[in-house]
This record gives sequence, structure tokens and C-alpha cells, in this order.
Amino acid sequence: MHGWQTVRVVIIGAGQVGSSIAADLDSSHEVVVVERDPDRAEELNYSLDVLAIQGDGTAVSTLEEAGVEEADMVIASTDNDETNIVACSTVKAISNVFTIARVKNTEYLWTWRRSEKAFGVDFMVCTNLLTAEAIVRVVGLPAARDVDPFAGGRVQMAEFEVDESSPIADQTVQEADRFEALTFAAIVRNGSVEIPRGETVIQAGDRVVVIGSPRSVQEFAGTVAPEESPGTAEEVVIVGGSEIGFHVARLLEERGFSPRLIEQDSDRARELAEELPGTVVMESDATDLEFLEREHVGEADMVIAALDSDEKNLLVSLLAKRLGVERTVAVIDTTAYVELFEAVGIDVGVSPREVVAEEITRFTREGGAENVALIESDKAEVLEIEIDTDSVLAGKAIRDGVADLPDGVVIGAITRDREFVVPRGNTVVERGDHVVVFVDADVSEEVSKLL
Repeated sequence: MHGWQTVRVVIIGAGQVGSSIAADLDSSHEVVVVERDPDRAEELNYSLDVLAIQGDGTAVSTLEEAGVEEADMVIASTDNDETNIVACSTVKAISNVFTIARVKNTEYLWTWRRSEKAFGVDFMVCTNLLTAEAIVRVVGLPAARDVDPFAGGRVQMAEFEVDESSPIADQTVQEADRFEALTFAAIVRNGSVEIPRGETVIQAGDRVVVIGSPRSVQEFAGTVAPEESPGTAEEVVIVGGSEIGFHVARLLEERGFSPRLIEQDSDRARELAEELPGTVVMESDATDLEFLEREHVGEADMVIAALDSDEKNLLVSLLAKRLGVERTVAVIDTTAYVELFEAVGIDVGVSPREVVAEEITRFTREGGAENVALIESDKAEVLEIEIDTDSVLAGKAIRDGVADLPDGVVIGAITRDREFVVPRGNTVVERGDHVVVFVDADVSEEVSKLL
């Protein structure tokens, strides 16, 4: 699958996910988008370098017009699970193209995993499960806004917000870098991404992106925000027994947490209590201030808002903050609201659509990237690449190999035979190594090919 030179991609559905994937691929691939809404289709033809066709993505005639028979990949990403599955099945009926379906309902995912040819889908991404996994990664790392595992979990990339009270505010990168297996990959300041040098001063309000061993990243988290040191997020309250809320609780239970979950609907609360033996399920309206005070929700280390509306999640998060909760994480369905909500006081906004778009984008990359994480939506990327004999790094010390790469590249970590190797200037990169690199988005295509 990896290393394809993908030429033609057909995307069915041009909502937030579909258009985000289209925008990510249009510069390097031939992209055709199928969209029911004629105005939306026309808008895409103007705003992106894609061919947008108005029509029904489950109809053979529309798919033939979009040229699926000559495509390399079809991505079904409408907001309706059944439409996406039917579209993939229809594609398979007329061609042998690789199909990706986006679904919200995890039942479809479990069925597909039992028989990977189910539904005519080659790869399935489940919005609710991916979102829950992204939230749970943040729970394990205080002060982190985003955490992505690489190299089978042996390497972590994490993004931290530095506030005024942080001990590393006003320190240089050299002073802050006291960790053996950690690389400072980037600083995000006022929306722009900078690659730091030793003398770069870290300012309050910056976001620092680091890559390293999980242990070093965990230790660094404790330095960024000592009062939230790792392991203190013992008390987690989940608001909303939605599919996402349920999976967050289930995944936290697997990691040894005993979360509390607030759900207003009594039937749903009973169902959750049966399915989540390690979770205390409480039936109540989470905006009821008396209830929150009586249940000491303000003493929680973290409140996760997973209700079915962005506005309710914002309200619950702000109430939790007012009651004294250290950190709030909210599910925000409208991607455009994420920055706004974080500006008014939510610590971390997680957009299910962004999480899914990132996962699908990972899958469609040419070059041998095993894994991709996007920084600041799409201004920079962290890639994991297995080094082969053609790579410009193979057999060279890092300082010599990097000289052959464009500016805007930082080697963050190396794993060799499943062991973590600290990347230093004189470290020689060998064939078969997995290298995790931070790359400016403008040069990521070029870097993928060189590595």
C-alpha cells in the first residue's frame, strides 16, 4: 500500500472532511470530487485545483463520469455511513479500485475488521473511535494539546502550550532541553511554525513541538507544567454518553482509570453502566450547577465534554473551569470553531472531522511514509519513514545527510531493531532504521521522496 505513486483520487462527499482531504491532495494528485449539492460542487471547482462533479456517489453513472475505473483510490467521506458503504460497494462492482470508507458507527468497523473484505471496503476509518483515541492520548500527558505515537509507540510527538507560569517560559531551547531522548522540533508562535535553534527563547503563549521517547516526553510534560505533573489526571469526568464519550470511558478503563460519566438520558445511562464496569455512571443534566457542586466535579483533574452539540460542550467546559477543574477537553464538530473555543477558555478542542481527515491523508501519502501527523492543521508535518538504500540519509551521519535535504527539516528520533536511538549529529543512519522527522509542509513532498 505504501509507496504508491497515486495519480487519480476520487472523493465522494465534499463536506468538511472531503474538502479538507481534497485540499491536502490537490497539489500532488489528480483529484475528482463527487458532490450532491450543485453550489458546493461549483464552489470547489473555483477554490481548489480539482474537478468537482455534481451527482450521487452511489450511482454507477456518476461514478463512471468521475472515472473511477481509471482511479487509484476512492474515498467515500459523506456524513452518512450507509451512503459511504454503498458507494464503496458500487465502486467495487465496476472496478478494482482501492476504497476507503469513513464511518461514525463502530459496529460497522467491528464487522469490517472481522472480514476485511466486508462491504467492498479496503480501509475503514471510524470517526468516533479515532476521536476517543485522540482524547485519551491527551489525558495521559498533562499540558499536551496533541499527542501522536510513532514507531509502534516507541516514539511520541507531542505539542505543549507554554503559559506564563511555566518554568520554561523565557528560557532558551538549550536551557529547557535537559532530556536525553528528546528533540525540540518546532515552536508555533502566532500561527506560524519556526524551527528552533539552541539560542531561541521560548515565550509564554508559544506551542512547543517535541519528539522523543515516551519517557522523555512525559518528563518534559512535568517541566512545562509541574502542577499538572504526569499521573495527576487521576480524576476524569466525561460529560455525555455519546458514542465518543462511551469509547473514551472504555479506553480509560483499559488504562487503569476509573472515570465518572454524566449522561442525562436514563435508558442510555443504564446501558452505559452495564457496558462500563469500571466507570461510575451518573444520570443528570451536566449543566445543573447544584449537581456538579454536590458531586465535587470541580475537584476533577480533567473534564471531557462529549455531548452532541458544540455549544453544549463549550458551556459545560466553561462551567467546569469556573468550578476549578484543571483541564478541559471538548469535542468540537465544527472545525472552524476549534480556535475560537480554545481562545475563550477550553484547553483542548478535538475536531472529529480533523482527526479523520488526518488519518485518511496519512493513508494517501506517496513516498514511504509509515505515519503522518499534521501540525497547525497543515502548516507542518511529522513523518515516520523507513530508510532504504536509495535514501539520502542511508549510511551517513545525520549532519552530512541533512545537508542534502531542504531547509525546514528536523530529525526527531530514530528506532533501530525496535530500540530507540537518540539522534545526534554524528549518529549514522542505517538501512531499515525508522526515522521520525519534522518537516515544513512546503517541502514535505520533496523530503518524502528523498528519504
